[in-house]
Amino acid sequence: MISNITNSAKLYTPVFILLCLSQALFSASFNMIIPELPQYLRSMGGEEYIGLIIALFTVTAGLSRPFSGKLTDTIGRMPVQIIGALVCVFASLLYPFASSVFVFLLLRLFHGFSTGFKPTATSAYLADIVPVHRRGEAMGILGVSMNLGASISPPIGSYIANSFGLDSMFFASSGVALLSVIILLNMKETLKGKQKFKLELLKINRHKIIDKSAIPPAMLAFFIYAAIGVLLTICPDQCDYYGLSNKGIFFTSFTLLSIVSRLIAGKASDKYGRTSVLMWSMILLILSMISFNFINSATTLLIATGGLGFAMGTASPAVFAWAIDRCEDKNRGKALATIFIALEVSIGLGAVMAGLIYDNNPENFGKVFLILAAFTCIGLMYLMRYRKIANK
Repeated sequence: MISNITNSAKLYTPVFILLCLSQALFSASFNMIIPELPQYLRSMGGEEYIGLIIALFTVTAGLSRPFSGKLTDTIGRMPVQIIGALVCVFASLLYPFASSVFVFLLLRLFHGFSTGFKPTATSAYLADIVPVHRRGEAMGILGVSMNLGASISPPIGSYIANSFGLDSMFFASSGVALLSVIILLNMKETLKGKQKFKLELLKINRHKIIDKSAIPPAMLAFFIYAAIGVLLTICPDQCDYYGLSNKGIFFTSFTLLSIVSRLIAGKASDKYGRTSVLMWSMILLILSMISFNFINSATTLLIATGGLGFAMGTASPAVFAWAIDRCEDKNRGKALATIFIALEVSIGLGAVMAGLIYDNNPENFGKVFLILAAFTCIGLMYLMRYRKIANK
């Protein structure tokens, strides 16, 4: 059951604003270190493992989703959010003590639990407190808050690393995550009749991992989010190749355009339908990927990245709102976990694919994105087929 504060008449309530602020800080925490991680790994002699920086992060994020989904629907939204944010606090504190490539990669695995837990519970909490008819808009705003944190923090992280050293950057990341936790401590639980935690709740059978109602939007998430894995894996090297010294500016270009499109797309999906918005977003996504084949300077890299961010921002609110629309209220956590599982698998697949095709050869930059565009075309064909069947 959901508590009686569910779906209040207003969208922009103090609780909604605090939730978005916590999510922005959470996002800022783990995104501010990403631009500097490839070079950090190289300094340890782990150049051949660059593709694993993102892939390992998404492995544990994906594996933890069934558990976070079930716990969100049983012990409550707030405990799961706090656990996820605390993982960011401790993971960032430990990076400076990584003495080898193995320890660093192990930390990336541990760090992935953060995004396996917090976004699932945060999305379920959001669905509890916003008006049903503004669900797409609310998901868009939550995405804006996450992207705002992701856009502001990488340049700051790179600045701290360049000015004060990598250790200072990691400690700053931990502090930002701690602020996210502090905000959550002052918020009320929305799940009524929640259970006390017990080990039995960690038992997951195959029937409880996936919410069947969420499969169509999860399929779309699988074909859409591989772009993130590719972007995070090879674009820091693209920045170096084209002379963009502050890699954080690249991430800012992506996320700022994503913010712009989310503000539009969330409302559009409420008005015109989730699948209509998704179809146009995937067309934009494919075109933006193709544009990466024609990059020849830092300026064109930023333009192409912004285009990709705009397309991703258009798709994201519709995917999550569609999943919530289709599921039963009691299964919101599980349905959202299903989407996030598909998302994490897609990001991890994109990261591994990018690392293998790129192979530390700048001549392969364009090839990676052309293959990614072909992969996304399969998702577009799936969506068109789905719409045709649904409209019969």
